[in-house]
Amino acid sequence: MKTNALLIFIRNPELGKVKTRLAKTIGDADALQVYKDLLQHTMEQSQNVDCDKFVFYDSAVVEADIWNKDIYQKRIQSKGDLGNKMQAAFELLFEKGYKNCIIVGSDLFDLKTEIIETAFTELEKNDVVLGPAEDGGYYLLGLKEMHKLLFRNKDWGTSTVLADTLKDLNSHKVHLLATLNDIDTYEDLMNSDYNYLQKN
Repeated sequence: MKTNALLIFIRNPELGKVKTRLAKTIGDADALQVYKDLLQHTMEQSQNVDCDKFVFYDSAVVEADIWNKDIYQKRIQSKGDLGNKMQAAFELLFEKGYKNCIIVGSDLFDLKTEIIETAFTELEKNDVVLGPAEDGGYYLLGLKEMHKLLFRNKDWGTSTVLADTLKDLNSHKVHLLATLNDIDTYEDLMNSDYNYLQKN
């Protein structure tokens, strides 16, 4: 067991259940393909990071998928809102004895191996690491101890999440990573490195 752990939150890639805001513009089938490509990208950028890795599925663990069980330990997200799910995942890994834990989603074509590695490096020198998203949320959260306040009283999925999180951390040393674009809408997709028009 290593001292660093990476948590990746994913949705099970099912038609009509992923990227629903994006699907309003491009349809369910294309939205599902975009999400599968996002999962593939997240896997490729995370698989070589020097840490233990966990994939948390939203509904059911899938044994035979892109997440190699020799590299990724598989779990199911807890019940409740996103805050409850993240808190439970962090608590699980801290209880296992990990010292530095970082969570990322699976919505970014901008996510790179180097960003995750930088987050672990900065977590050694700071209390918390955050990766701001352009929509006012965050795509990465790194902790070395529990801060339960971070997971409470947030309007998850809105533009206030990062600001409200930073208010909770005003007495802590926080490092902010580069601001990245996560993919929720057609506009996000057009502003990303993903060439949707060429693929279709």
